[in-house]
Amino acid sequence: MSLVLDPAAQDLLFREARTANTFTDEPVTDEQVQAIYDLVKYGPTAFNQTPLRVTLVRSPEARERLVRHMAEGNQPKTAAAPLVAILSADNEFHEELPHLFPAMPQVKDLFFAERPVRENAATLNAALQAAYFIIGVRAAGLAAGPMTGFDYEGVRKEFLDDDHTPLMVVNIGRPGPDAWYPRSPRLEYDQVVTTV
Repeated sequence: MSLVLDPAAQDLLFREARTANTFTDEPVTDEQVQAIYDLVKYGPTAFNQTPLRVTLVRSPEARERLVRHMAEGNQPKTAAAPLVAILSADNEFHEELPHLFPAMPQVKDLFFAERPVRENAATLNAALQAAYFIIGVRAAGLAAGPMTGFDYEGVRKEFLDDDHTPLMVVNIGRPGPDAWYPRSPRLEYDQVVTTV
């Protein structure tokens, strides 16, 4: 059985897409980021909770502050990328639930009254949204360089607040020279899928 999605789009979003390590200096505009968000906001989450928050790091001063918190190997590419996004989970996402999930407005207090429950839900669902965000960057014809090698507490204190948990930092732009490492192996279908 073949997929409905055009093979070129399959390549763009999946088979040819990899983490970019170098970028050109072509800017990434606010309009491009808006278009990415307007596409990926439809990705599913539990109760439509939508906890992902995106902090765009554009100014040289903010970039310098961020680079200090990146792992050594991630510092040069973070310093050079046209745009960097800090993706975080909003642990107070439940405040929006009466609007976002009108079919069951009481879900805010019924399931998410306790902070530890909210934090777990926010992390899981924001990570799901982050994956869609990366695919959206690719759909815009840009490359994404998602990274988890950074000082989480340092980034939280520098850019966020106690209600937000950083998940990843994503470099965004047009791929530059030698942007890709060789493709690493993947598990095969029968190594992953079990039928019971």
